[in-house]
Amino acid sequence: MSHIAIPIPRGNGKQDIEIEMTVNGQKQQLHYRVELFYWEDCEIPVVNRVECIKNMLSDYDEDWMIYFIGDPNKEYVPITFIKKEDWATKKRMMKEAV
Repeated sequence: MSHIAIPIPRGNGKQDIEIEMTVNGQKQQLHYRVELFYWEDCEIPVVNRVECIKNMLSDYDEDWMIYFIGDPNKEYVPITFIKKEDWATKKRMMKEAV
């Protein structure tokens, strides 16, 4: 799959992003969400940060799935989500193109 990088201005918290694109005449709308998860918000003391992220995401909105986990820093880790229905449409369009 090809990629196009689009810089997103950094915000202080959740950013909902809607992208409408036309590829070979087919319109597609994608919904993304970028959210910062702060290490200090770990409710349960854990041995590693993977467990912390797993706990923070355990009850996340079921309409969204993880799309990309960004580079963590000392304060937080940025995580990009995509709407599940958009992901299914994206996969279907990729199969049709082959």
